[in-house]
Amino acid sequence: MVILFVSGSEILVIFLVALLLFGSKSIPDIAKGLARGMREIKKATDEIKDELNKETSDIRSDINDTVNKIEEEIKDHTSPMTDELNDIKG
Repeated sequence: MVILFVSGSEILVIFLVALLLFGSKSIPDIAKGLARGMREIKKATDEIKDELNKETSDIRSDINDTVNKIEEEIKDHTSPMTDELNDIKG
């Protein structure tokens, strides 16, 4: 098992060092604090992603509209030529 480039044996060593440094009574509090911090980080990154998606949705919509208009213009200009080619082919 590898989590964030840390293997299982490395996690075990880190846990043992933490156990020696902080004692068995404070480990749950430390774990709760770490979990709370990770939740806050995940929440913040999700908020940033949502904000970016909201801000770029207008730009994406404008780009899609422009692409559709260009495709329609190309189709309008090429359809007479394709019709003539089809008439020539028979």
